Amino acid sequence: MRSRDGNNYSSFTICLLVLFNSLALNASEYLISYRYVVKDFVLYNEKLQVSHAMKPCLGYTIDSVLLESDGKKDIKKIIDKNSAQFIDFIHKIGLNVVHDSVTKNSKNTSTTIMTLKTTCFKVDINQNFAKITALN
Repeated sequence: MRSRDGNNYSSFTICLLVLFNSLALNASEYLISYRYVVKDFVLYNEKLQVSHAMKPCLGYTIDSVLLESDGKKDIKKIIDKNSAQFIDFIHKIGLNVVHDSVTKNSKNTSTTIMTLKTTCFKVDINQNFAKITALN
């Protein structure tokens, strides 16, 4: 449909573009790291560190995940509540897995360490969901 000035939805397209860019620019930036250690099939240590980025993160987006937030604004609580989904997400973007197995005197011991190096994420939180986007 044409407007009176003859343009085809150009003003609508510009408004959508401005709205999309403003949402992306209003996202909070967080630095997240994760480490999970299993020794002899028993969870030994799990550590999730989340902090606000002190300066703007540079890079391009890699992938995104939507986590249910239930109106919460604390990103660490949101990640803890949806931990299985978040672990699957960080595994896709670059979770490093190291496994070591040693047998001495007929006794087998093993250690598995999963690590996400400190990575910058853009986080948009609304009433129902948190959109977490990894940056490279």
